[in-house]
Amino acid sequence: MITNIDQLDFTKQYTYADYLTWRFDERVELIRGWISRMSPAPLRIHQGIAAALTVQVGVYLLNKKCKLYPAPFDVRLTNKRKSVPNKSIASVVQPDLSIICDIEKLDERGCIGAPDWVIEILSPGNTRKEMKEKFSLYEENGVREYWIVDPVHLMVQVFDLKEDKFAWRSNYVKEDLIPVGIFEDFFIDSDAVFN
Repeated sequence: MITNIDQLDFTKQYTYADYLTWRFDERVELIRGWISRMSPAPLRIHQGIAAALTVQVGVYLLNKKCKLYPAPFDVRLTNKRKSVPNKSIASVVQPDLSIICDIEKLDERGCIGAPDWVIEILSPGNTRKEMKEKFSLYEENGVREYWIVDPVHLMVQVFDLKEDKFAWRSNYVKEDLIPVGIFEDFFIDSDAVFN
């Protein structure tokens, strides 16, 4: 049993079955089997944005079948396959916000398969991971809509999945109403997000 993160071999690939045996406090993600350390507790601005988004999305989803889960919440990505043994899962991520409409993807450990909508908030040190590594991971696993929130530039980049590839929709800034692609009647008030 691994009880300290320093016991892990960062030159080795792991699976979700390994991940389940780790007993240490630090948060990590697996991206294609490689360990990715999570930053220390996010900055206050990050948490304020996450809270504002959680409120708006949560209110919209009241009495709807889709569910919202803020981090930490394990999402096991399986290249669009629904039934995969733990030892075959190489990617476990904890998006800042996950919105899942196929309730069959949910189990007691989190989500197995791609959420419909993922929102990631940039923090110092995670920009490459969110913009490149997770971007391609979410794309190949079928996340329908991906938002990258930039607290420094008060901007949201929105990508929609089109024919298995993310298509950039637009960059939205403070004062914009941001349309949510998977819900035709829902807009996020960016003023409240970046307040």
